[in-house]
Amino acid sequence: MEQVSVHRAFGGEQGVYRHASTATGTDMVFSVFVPPHEPSAKLPVLWYLSGLTCTHANVTEKGEFRRLCAELGLIFVAPDTSPRGPGVPDDAEGAYDFGLGAGFYVDANQSPFDKNYRMWSYVTEELPALVASHFPIDPMRQSIMGHSMGGHGALTIALRHPERFKAVSAFAPIVAPSQVPWGEKALAGYLGSDRAAWRKHDSVALIQDGARVPAILVDQGAADPFLEKELRPELLREACDAAGIDLTLNLREGYDHSYYFISTFMDDHLRWHAARLKA
Repeated sequence: MEQVSVHRAFGGEQGVYRHASTATGTDMVFSVFVPPHEPSAKLPVLWYLSGLTCTHANVTEKGEFRRLCAELGLIFVAPDTSPRGPGVPDDAEGAYDFGLGAGFYVDANQSPFDKNYRMWSYVTEELPALVASHFPIDPMRQSIMGHSMGGHGALTIALRHPERFKAVSAFAPIVAPSQVPWGEKALAGYLGSDRAAWRKHDSVALIQDGARVPAILVDQGAADPFLEKELRPELLREACDAAGIDLTLNLREGYDHSYYFISTFMDDHLRWHAARLKA
């Protein structure tokens, strides 16, 4: 693992790191904020999954999480959203919603994407093992959150690994990718045309099929241009109501899909996770 950069912030350290990934067959870059702590301490860790077109840098530079993470004692980890590098296939037309920057947190089984686009394995297996070997995390205290495509990733990962994650939250998540254009394009391109195989990467379908977490926190901008066509939080509300999952769904008037929105409500999410990680 190579340290790309490190900066002192709020008494802790914000680092960016690169390593050769066996899951993706490429170099991958991720960021880690480690708050101030006693030398022997093991700290809770919060995983943050980013949205379409993003890298680790978007939340690292715009998320405004460090002050409160330092106060709460949370390690904050932000991976990239897709493999990158020479020979990594992209959308044939260079679209923003598939290929580079749009890995959708699945393991592709369709050529030519199956060689590199293995983001599910990367964020659920390889990266956690790497982070645990280099940073003072407590593996028994993990939680996960994300934005848009990353909200989709966070929800599906938490629903499929409820024993690992103490809490899950999302900003403007794609809650039912099987039912919206972004998700239909991505899941078909990475996983093929069998819609039954998509269900394990669809939060609403997972809940309908019996997956459970105790509670979910979602913040959604009411002025988000993708709200009605791509995000559709009402589908998550219906699924949670039917399953008895405690969903807090905040519709924020005037807010859009950007990091201005995310940074405004980041503290709420950090406190949500901290309360559950320390319970």
